[in-house]
Amino acid sequence: MKISDKVAVYLDHSEAFLMELSDDVIIQKSVSSGFSHQDKEFSLSRSENLMHNKENQHQFAYFKKLGGMLLNYNDVVLFGPTNAKNELLNLLKADHRFDKIKIEAKDADKLDEYHRHAFVRQYFS
Repeated sequence: MKISDKVAVYLDHSEAFLMELSDDVIIQKSVSSGFSHQDKEFSLSRSENLMHNKENQHQFAYFKKLGGMLLNYNDVVLFGPTNAKNELLNLLKADHRFDKIKIEAKDADKLDEYHRHAFVRQYFS
């Protein structure tokens, strides 16, 4: 997906949209956390502690996958309606591989695709 050195990531705890802006065209890719509602119900039926452990494992794997994808960029903005962007930002700042990458988190409401793309164009203009 590497076309430019700038990427915006709209995310919550279940899904992320990576958006590259290149020549006023946005290329978008989605990444899912992999922890479905069915997984949560199954784990919860066994034990609440098991459910939280499984959810944390999926969340860490999800953030790690996103981090691996972001290593190829020099300028990253994380935005979205939940605190997932801040959790990912803290994880990335703790990883020294991201020391030379500009990473910023911005608050945003729940946005549809049109408004996500408008945010990306405005941020990188």
